[in-house]
Amino acid sequence: METGCLTQTYEAETQQIVEDVFTSMMRIDVERADSTEPLHRPVLTAAVHFVGSWKGALRIECTADQTFEYTKRLLGIERPTEVNEDVCDAFGELANMIGGNLKAVLPPVVQLSMPSVVRGEDYAMRICQAVTACRLAFNSELGVFWVTLVEFVEP
Repeated sequence: METGCLTQTYEAETQQIVEDVFTSMMRIDVERADSTEPLHRPVLTAAVHFVGSWKGALRIECTADQTFEYTKRLLGIERPTEVNEDVCDAFGELANMIGGNLKAVLPPVVQLSMPSVVRGEDYAMRICQAVTACRLAFNSELGVFWVTLVEFVEP
């Protein structure tokens, strides 16, 4: 249940940062998509949390196949064929890069957590006491992926 009020959605900033990180770090052009398309399974989710004067989390959801290509491009290794430690590390680092850049536009004195990665065929990730600030679909040559920013609110 979403309650409370947002201080700001950060939608434009999130979109620009995602586009910049994908282009500069992986040479993948991404653009905002008007999509409600569900992701094909299995799905991976990477998240980082913000604490301090602004509290929230950033979550990236994409297919396992997409993370294999991200891993190849970020680490400069052969493209993985299964979810392994390299894939989880690279995908977590992608969330960390986007979160780190987003931290610069959030209110001052915000710190970023270590990234976490969840994988599986049938799961849902809910960040408790949070209101969705923005949920953006992006499209690239690798298909659609989602980026969600949530803000923690006082009950």
